[in-house]
Amino acid sequence: MEFFLDPNVQMKVMRAVIPALMAVLFAQSGLDKVFDFQGNLSWMTSHFSKTILKGIVRPSLLAITLMELAAAVFCAAGALVILFSGSTVAAFWGLIIAAATLIALFAGQRIAKDYSGAATIAMYAGIAVLGIFVLR
Repeated sequence: MEFFLDPNVQMKVMRAVIPALMAVLFAQSGLDKVFDFQGNLSWMTSHFSKTILKGIVRPSLLAITLMELAAAVFCAAGALVILFSGSTVAAFWGLIIAAATLIALFAGQRIAKDYSGAATIAMYAGIAVLGIFVLR
């Protein structure tokens, strides 16, 4: 029990939580896009059909998928590295990629006038920024 009372262990766990959360978020989302690319492409084509993005849905979906998977890998690796060595470098870069991805997703939702979807993304972006702050 003393192990969990150690302030250094507590700090490592606190620093690992947000990257772990982002790893789950982006692994699920990115892998869903990989395994159901056509379904996601169909939904996004419809979602953005009346916007300035209608002509670039496919390349945008590919870019977002790659960004999500990169964020997932860096955040997952970063969370583990924090727990075992204390280094925050991988988690920091994972959260930077996550924040950039969330900004892109937020912009897309605002352009599509999906304001409730944008609000949800803004909440995740706030968590990512909090994670970056905690890792500094």
